[in-house]
Amino acid sequence: MPTLIVTSGGKDWPFDIPGVQVVDARSYLTNPEYASVTRSTRVFNLCRSYRYQSMGYYVSLLAEARGHKPMPGVTTLQDLKTRSMMRMVSTELEELLQKSLAPLQSEEFTLSIYFGRNMAQRYERLSLQLFNLFPVPLLRVDFLRRDDTWQIRRVRAIPGADVPENHREFVAEAAARYLSGRSASLKSRKRMRFDLAILYDPDEKENAPSGESALKKFIKAAEKEDINAELITKDDSGRLLEFDALFIRETTSVDHHTYRFARRAASEGMVVIDDPISILRCTNKVYLAELLTRHKIPIPRTIVVHRDNADRVEPELGFPCVLKKPDSSFSQGVVKVADAAELTRHLDEFLGESDLLVAQEFLPTTFDWRIGVLDGKALFACRYFMARGHWQIIRQENHGSGRYGKTEAVPVELAPRKAIDVAVKAANLIGNGFYGVDVKESEGRFTVIEVNDNPNVDVGTEDALLKDELYRRIMETFVRRIEASKARHYV
Repeated sequence: MPTLIVTSGGKDWPFDIPGVQVVDARSYLTNPEYASVTRSTRVFNLCRSYRYQSMGYYVSLLAEARGHKPMPGVTTLQDLKTRSMMRMVSTELEELLQKSLAPLQSEEFTLSIYFGRNMAQRYERLSLQLFNLFPVPLLRVDFLRRDDTWQIRRVRAIPGADVPENHREFVAEAAARYLSGRSASLKSRKRMRFDLAILYDPDEKENAPSGESALKKFIKAAEKEDINAELITKDDSGRLLEFDALFIRETTSVDHHTYRFARRAASEGMVVIDDPISILRCTNKVYLAELLTRHKIPIPRTIVVHRDNADRVEPELGFPCVLKKPDSSFSQGVVKVADAAELTRHLDEFLGESDLLVAQEFLPTTFDWRIGVLDGKALFACRYFMARGHWQIIRQENHGSGRYGKTEAVPVELAPRKAIDVAVKAANLIGNGFYGVDVKESEGRFTVIEVNDNPNVDVGTEDALLKDELYRRIMETFVRRIEASKARHYV
């Protein structure tokens, strides 16, 4: 019994979709048959009311207690009541909203969204984005135009009974299309204990934390650990609650869908690597500098720079020195400054984007240590050599050959003990996620350069020694965490 549609009454869903059973709310709540069905059962709650302690509310609440996967979940039901949620739209969604509704002449507009779709093709993309933000099967969104800008006024779930007669054929088709997509993928696999979503960007090539071959190895390793792993993209946010855990294999950022995925998954009690707190902490170098200094983790001589203390950089750090934007990644937004003129130019540019920057002494080395840390222990160790003729491991202006320096995997037990110890201590200050800690070895001194959430794991580099065992250990961690999460849930 993989899929249930729960309604307030039989006439609320007059459609017949293969593989989908329609049941009334009272039966779902009181009949022992539904309490004992398989854990992977999806429950689409189309009750007429979701108010607190109503039948509709209890359908989603008890579905979660039974280990089923309800849509909408209880968190989403609360979000629909919170006006602040209407303002929590991403820049991408805001731009899409204005562009989609710009041709309208009226001051008000209502959009009906059925399983992520709208009857008008021009609103398909907007409908999908709103469905991802508010994953509700049948949804109405009211918009209001003020000062030539469209705003979301109200978001409400609607029961099947409220679907207009002339929309019903489209609703049936949208539901069948949505429901068959996931069930078809499940039928092609044997039933497993858990479901894992692996978030990736098919268009992210050169800087992706894991390439296509590594992603396949993660999926294969997951299967051996009794996990169904499925690749998802940013357009699959509305499906997130179908899974037990989320593994982010896409470059993360705070003002980005990766952070929103992590935050929603964590708020729903899912296991998430990397979690939203780790993303917040690791993606800001000002935070890292302050945290590591406070806990006496060795780092290069560092100044948190603002307009009032920029004159300290030259006398305290000298030239060359390194200037970093707080949210830089993959060597972007990080520059080596050779003299006072360069410093002034880059400070003017960078301080125009952020009120605080990080300046550090320049430590010339031929390679950096990258220590992978998971569950508070070193998982792998690699030497990342500088790109040819460059001072960083990535030469951003190059593409293909010459973009990256070579890598060399080293057994953890043979890597310098001081590098391992300082990396693990730094990672443990962030949380219990999966981290890549960059450590420089200079004149016998080991200093932490940064702690990265979402570290690279790729074929022939980080897995050069452990091979498939590296992927298995990561999946094993998911199994332990999912089991622990469900044990807490059912206490």
